[in-house]
Amino acid sequence: MAISHSDFLTQVRNYTEVDANVLSDSLIDQFITNIELDVAGKVDYDDLRKYATASFVTGQRYLSMPSDMILLRSVQTIISNTRKFLEKRDVSFITEFNASGSAGTPEYYASWDDLTIVVAPAPDATASAGQVQINYIKYPPHFTSTNNTYLATNQQSLLLYGVLTECFSYLKGPMDMYNLYKSKYDTSIEAFALQQMGRRRRGEYDDGVPRIKVPSPSP
Repeated sequence: MAISHSDFLTQVRNYTEVDANVLSDSLIDQFITNIELDVAGKVDYDDLRKYATASFVTGQRYLSMPSDMILLRSVQTIISNTRKFLEKRDVSFITEFNASGSAGTPEYYASWDDLTIVVAPAPDATASAGQVQINYIKYPPHFTSTNNTYLATNQQSLLLYGVLTECFSYLKGPMDMYNLYKSKYDTSIEAFALQQMGRRRRGEYDDGVPRIKVPSPSP
């Protein structure tokens, strides 16, 4: 069951034994944001996967990405109901491959800047009539009084330990408490990564059930 935002703030203050004069709502909210971004950078978890569609413009080799994107996973063209993945290259390859600016169905893409990719060949009228599917990782949603999140619902201890680490760093001690919650946070991150990037990427039919070796002494 998800914890409410107000109860989470109260829990943080109870653990740190300080009141709202020291740890204000806005300060704890900033710590929550810090941890949400840190987790997103360390764990490829399914809740952050998002998909968007766009269209090429004939002759325009640049394509803008969604504003909430932090990582581009892949790009697909959908032309005449046929899907095809573009291959990732660097900008120098794109420039050399399409030095003359010829048009056609894009086969390659490269990151031009934070929210723009460049493709080659430049899209022709056929490509522009289709669609482009952008598969990406979005910015993590922020846990607030009006918005619950996957972390607040399913990884409460991870979020709590991370925020407590931020709090004790801000409070400048005690260092034993900082080290305690930093260790708990790191352990929780590893467990979350194992779940999301390990078990959730497996299929029991194909890979079998994960097994842990259990020591068995000889009789």
